[in-house]
Amino acid sequence: MSTTQKRHWKSKLHEIIYEADTPAGKLFDVILLIAILASIILVMLESVKSFDAQYHNFLNISEWIITILFTIEYIIRIVTVKKPLNYIFSFYGLIDFLSTIPKYISLLFGGLHALAALRALRLLRIFRILKLARYLGASNTLVKALKASRVKISVFLFAVIIISIILGTIMYMVEGDESGFTSIPASVYWCIVTLTTVGYGDISPITPLGQSIASLIMILGYGIIAVPTGIVTAEYTNQTKTDKEKTGGLTFLNSQSCRNCLAEKHKDGAQFCYNCGEKLNG
Repeated sequence: MSTTQKRHWKSKLHEIIYEADTPAGKLFDVILLIAILASIILVMLESVKSFDAQYHNFLNISEWIITILFTIEYIIRIVTVKKPLNYIFSFYGLIDFLSTIPKYISLLFGGLHALAALRALRLLRIFRILKLARYLGASNTLVKALKASRVKISVFLFAVIIISIILGTIMYMVEGDESGFTSIPASVYWCIVTLTTVGYGDISPITPLGQSIASLIMILGYGIIAVPTGIVTAEYTNQTKTDKEKTGGLTFLNSQSCRNCLAEKHKDGAQFCYNCGEKLNG
């Protein structure tokens, strides 16, 4: 096979494996997702002792078949890119590696086959396959909003801790050992459980005054839940407005991947990589 033919096949395989804009690419990724789901189901069924006892050989053979297929896919991904290390140490490259090795590790260390459930992380590829880039963009906006509001939320959480310590100490003095409030730490624990509306019920006040304080803490809990939500919502609105101003309100759903640097999120109709200038497939 000539050098030109090798380049053509590598380019074609890269387009199928890394992209989802062609029928072959979509089919490959859908088959990959089905294999991932099948692998996860197999691992889950193997953890059911009664099912594993009856179908152990079938489950083991099926898992090995899927593992070998993923190994081949991982090798092909390395071969079809110009700089293999870029893929190997990329986010998806590390996920692909970690999701492939558990079955091999189980040969050396028994009982670790459940680590194969790491393959669930590969379902993140569904954002490429189903063209859900707009939702991925929304998740990035949410992350930015959380980072922007981290100081306000930290101050708020610190205030909640102070309130919990004060109210917990008061409840310790009001209720005492008879009600289960055996120490200030135990009382603070009760206050946090009540304030967050979790309410385990392992400790509860029995005196009228204690029950009145508990009622106020419960009502306060609903207000406390709303505060961080409001902070994040406000920041999310600001981030969304900023992102729209940067992109002019456009959402790019192109799934083309650069063979040279693996950059994605190219503009629709782009012929060259915005990051390194490499010519794109198609």
